[in-house]
Amino acid sequence: MKVKICGITDIDTAVTAVSCGADAIGFVFAESKRKIDPAEARKIVDQLPAHIEKVGVFVNETKERIAEIISEAKLTMVQLHGDESPAFCESISVPVIKAFSIGSEQDLSKITGYKSQWILLDSPSGKYRGGNGTSFNWEILSGSKFPDKKVILAGGLNEENVERAIRIARPFMIDVSSGVETDGKKDKQKIKSFIDKAKSLS
Repeated sequence: MKVKICGITDIDTAVTAVSCGADAIGFVFAESKRKIDPAEARKIVDQLPAHIEKVGVFVNETKERIAEIISEAKLTMVQLHGDESPAFCESISVPVIKAFSIGSEQDLSKITGYKSQWILLDSPSGKYRGGNGTSFNWEILSGSKFPDKKVILAGGLNEENVERAIRIARPFMIDVSSGVETDGKKDKQKIKSFIDKAKSLS
């Protein structure tokens, strides 16, 4: 099982996550308590192995600004968490992870209009688009088939529930942020425990 650790803001935590087996590191450039400056993200990216995906998270940002940050921070992917259209997603120069808020089975129908190979399924928006630490009913995904998509499951995941989430949703990758934090800060032991549990289920 592939794992993305999102909301990274410092080199030490990023290196720890990678050493524990993380496959992707997420940097939030939208409004969030985990928001990072592109220059700081670049310092972290420069310390990461080439095979690790460096993902920038954006919400309703302009195409021009996304392009600037891709270049400045040396991102390999972007995650679009807003109301971006299929055409907008297709205009981005690196692979796009299109995020969808899933509250009911009907919400899955929104996915069909997007050509993005990667999709992220998250809980409905709270204060921020994503990163709110709440889960949705994974049973909605039971039996769902997106044969041409790489599904990333997000929303309220932690060491205690990740096994059940993977068993039900069968995603390609899982994405965690608040579930590996203590008092709003990334917790290295929680990162290790989460990745170990997820990888044991592969």
